[in-house]
Amino acid sequence: MTKIEVMGPIIANEDKWIYNWFEMPATCGKDITNALENATGEVEVHINSNGGDLFAGSEIYTALKDYNGLVTVKVVGMAASAASIIAMAGDKVLISPTAQMMIHNVQLYTGGDHRDLQDASNVAKNANVSVANAYQLKTGKSLNELLTLMGEETYVNAQQAVEMGLADEIMFQENTEAPRLVADLGGMLPQSALDKVRNLRAENQTQNVTIQAEDVKKIVAEAVDELKASLTLDNSEPNEKKPTNPQNAGFERFLF
Repeated sequence: MTKIEVMGPIIANEDKWIYNWFEMPATCGKDITNALENATGEVEVHINSNGGDLFAGSEIYTALKDYNGLVTVKVVGMAASAASIIAMAGDKVLISPTAQMMIHNVQLYTGGDHRDLQDASNVAKNANVSVANAYQLKTGKSLNELLTLMGEETYVNAQQAVEMGLADEIMFQENTEAPRLVADLGGMLPQSALDKVRNLRAENQTQNVTIQAEDVKKIVAEAVDELKASLTLDNSEPNEKKPTNPQNAGFERFLF
């Protein structure tokens, strides 16, 4: 299996030498295409990036989607903006329980008169649709819904990413339909289950009746469900908003 890291800003190929010179982590399209040329079998991509250049992100996304083998993406820190597009290239997307993802509108810095600004607005809107296409292929959500989420600059934690379809699983968690005591409670039965089983034993001893295993299983399952419900966290807090302060600085860069 080949492991590929997407770390630091997503940058254009021609800028990579500058980041190398400053010994700063960054990822460009050539980093990924070169790694894929030497890859055999499954590829595992680790992502921790706040994003960067839109077209560099698109280049990386396309290269990963075009790879013949299985691509597993692991979001180990942040997958924001262009990095979130790259995450969508995974055949399977896993996210660390401590990681986050963020999607937002494309940012285009430009200048000029009202005609130039109108043209820039149209270009940015079209770019948003291009970005939303990647999210739609992964999540199955409508373009309008995704464009709304992008316009709101949406941050999501691991649970929310899975609920939205941006990720498939949370890392280090076992997906089981029935409660499993070892996985959920460290191998210890809830105190309420212990008390109920003791009471059941005492009652049956008085009546000279053998305790049925199914009765014990039912008590344990109910106690586990009650404990899990009491520990459920409310993940419905409103998304944090990050203020932006666009500046006119040229028309050639799409930051995402």
